[in-house]
Amino acid sequence: MAERNIVALGGSGSTDEETRRLLAHVVGLAGKAAPTICLVPTAAGDDDSSVLRFYGLLPDEARPSYLPFFPWPPEDLSGFALAHDVIFVGGGNTANMLAIWRAHGFDQILWDAWEAGIVLSGWSAGMICWFEAGVTDSFGPQLEGMSNLLGFLGGSACPHYDGEELRRPVYTRLVAEGFAPGVAADDGVGVHYEGTDLAEVVSVREGAGAFRITVDGEEPLPVRRLA
Repeated sequence: MAERNIVALGGSGSTDEETRRLLAHVVGLAGKAAPTICLVPTAAGDDDSSVLRFYGLLPDEARPSYLPFFPWPPEDLSGFALAHDVIFVGGGNTANMLAIWRAHGFDQILWDAWEAGIVLSGWSAGMICWFEAGVTDSFGPQLEGMSNLLGFLGGSACPHYDGEELRRPVYTRLVAEGFAPGVAADDGVGVHYEGTDLAEVVSVREGAGAFRITVDGEEPLPVRRLA
């Protein structure tokens, strides 16, 4: 079986330089001299500006492309996705993104990509989608718990833990009230899973980290700083 990697990012770094280091780490996990990177910007409605910005933050050796779903996806959707070394999911509306993916069978294609050893990653919506549940603003400016995500990884997740003031109190309250426990990540932090096991937490921001969230509260996880 191919090595399976998911790197769930709480958010981009606070500067472009930090974000470049974070993405370089993700891309490096592919172990290729000229890795192919597929950006999936569905959650942002295939916004052109977000695609171009992402391209500009990748390492020079990366060969980027993006997967559109508007007005429709490529005819060979599976072939297109599985031809890449890394699939990266951008931020935006998680609920809308998943509805579109499921309508086209892309949820199963992502499972196939994971099983084939393609590195899966993303931030914000692209962080929580891999878990069973997550904290989202998909239904309005208020934050809510959302279940029935892709479920590749067990439990729940929350991005932007230090980047948005309501993330911490809402997530800890939800878990205390019975929402699935899980992991929270600050901006600029990556939570790396090998298979379904947490391998390590990496950060490009001083003092930023990730936390295991249970009914008993939050527990800081060990963090490796990316130079």
